[in-house]
Amino acid sequence: MIPDFKKELESTNSQLLRFNRLETLQINLGNRCNQSCAHCHVQAGPQGQRIMSKSVMEKIINFLQNHPGLCIDLTGGCPELNPDFKFFVENVHEFASPLMVRTNLTVFFEPGLEWIPRWYQEHKVVVISSLPCYTPVNVDKQRGEGVFEKSVKALKMLNKLSYGSDNGPKLNLVYNPGGDFLPGPQEQLEADYKRELNNKYGVMFNNLFTIINAPIGRFRQHLEANGRLKQYLQMLAENFNTKAAENIMCRNLVSIDYRGMLYNCDFNQALGLPIIDAAGNNLSIEQLDDILTEGIEIITGEHCFCCTAGAGSSCTGSLIK
Repeated sequence: MIPDFKKELESTNSQLLRFNRLETLQINLGNRCNQSCAHCHVQAGPQGQRIMSKSVMEKIINFLQNHPGLCIDLTGGCPELNPDFKFFVENVHEFASPLMVRTNLTVFFEPGLEWIPRWYQEHKVVVISSLPCYTPVNVDKQRGEGVFEKSVKALKMLNKLSYGSDNGPKLNLVYNPGGDFLPGPQEQLEADYKRELNNKYGVMFNNLFTIINAPIGRFRQHLEANGRLKQYLQMLAENFNTKAAENIMCRNLVSIDYRGMLYNCDFNQALGLPIIDAAGNNLSIEQLDDILTEGIEIITGEHCFCCTAGAGSSCTGSLIK
């Protein structure tokens, strides 16, 4: 039987169930993507229709004008495929500290998008790139045929713009396991990535983030199809780490979907579990200021064990360094 995550947190520290302070605003610009990755928790793909409109973007921009200095984390799908992506970045980058974009790298080679790498450099965008392994076989198995080759080519383009160097803009990579197991130590994996990518391809980057696969979306479907869902959930629960739990990202992050609705994290967003007020009403960007003054209880579920297993997991990697 899978334990109740809420009770696990309460037994650790009841304050962990409440939002603390806003440090990161993660904004999902939509589920359209030029890839259809096997692990994708938002089930993004080329046919994605949940696209953030310009009117929702303008509401977010208005909020940021009154709350400068937040970390702005743009994600998707593939955020660059939102038709108003350029408008949004140009209007939020001056308020962000930092401004991060989660890219799949291969989007740079889509027709009409070859300008993006240099434009990222000009706007001081921190690039976070998905690369689940440093070998072609493993990457292509998870993300599609030919993705590794295109990804390396894109990384070299970014390196030429000083991304990944000690004094250049930040280039961070993301590793997630290729199956139903926990990642190895982040520090060791980062060293392995840097050695292999530099020696074989001449690629440099700054940091590697290890992220545990959430048992939702396509990955959950994969687990169910192979009769492994219960075992995976049990493994996550058995590896619950109180030190990781003390640093869960949902206490300092709010996620916004394409409609402007608010969530504790991108996983809750994918599951349709929005932030609610005391009366049970779903909250949107218009009520974000209320959350900051009143505080909220974090919505939890069995999927939350993926953030507290082992060394923990967040959008910027392990919770225990």
